[in-house]
Amino acid sequence: MGINVYQTRYINVTVAGMVAGFGGAWFTLGSVGRFHENMTGGRGFIGLAAMIFGRWHPVGALLAALVFGFADAMQQKLALLQTPIPSEFLAMSPYIATIIVVAGIVGRSRPPAADGQPYIKE
Repeated sequence: MGINVYQTRYINVTVAGMVAGFGGAWFTLGSVGRFHENMTGGRGFIGLAAMIFGRWHPVGALLAALVFGFADAMQQKLALLQTPIPSEFLAMSPYIATIIVVAGIVGRSRPPAADGQPYIKE
């Protein structure tokens, strides 16, 4: 098709590394304010669940990330409103939402056929 696969991969890996670096900087400086062990709290698995729930499509992953972000924001807002729900259960709510969505709603999601296969120029 005329697309240079190696150039596309290098560009995408570079951009992905930059996005991951910005995300790590946000966790360290913006969210927590300092670095400590396990500060991401399993959010990488929630990101993977967003890709699976979005059926491996960028727009679907964006919508799934909004669903999981809503669950996380709801947990924080309910904690601020001092609801009678124990804080431990509120902290679990984004992860419970992730488990329910991936295990119950998604069903069978197939990854792309070439996922994990190296490109060999013919």
